[in-house]
Amino acid sequence: MRFRKSLSMDHVGKAIILVGAVLVVVGIAVTFWDRIPWLGKLPGDIHYRRGNFHAYFPIVTSVLLSVLLSLVFWIIARFVRH
Repeated sequence: MRFRKSLSMDHVGKAIILVGAVLVVVGIAVTFWDRIPWLGKLPGDIHYRRGNFHAYFPIVTSVLLSVLLSLVFWIIARFVRH
């Protein structure tokens, strides 16, 4: 009977370090979120107010964060593979 190759402790350790690093980055971002004055107020973010109704669609902010996170994860993947 053939068994699948199990994960070595080296891989598990690297995965735990990576998850910890991501949590640290997210924690820092949440801590300093209010201190970035332009985030959420970029041209292209839609603000709609009518009476008691208020809607906010951060389109450009979402695109910018998506590009930045994609770049960060691409760099992390390059370091993990090599």
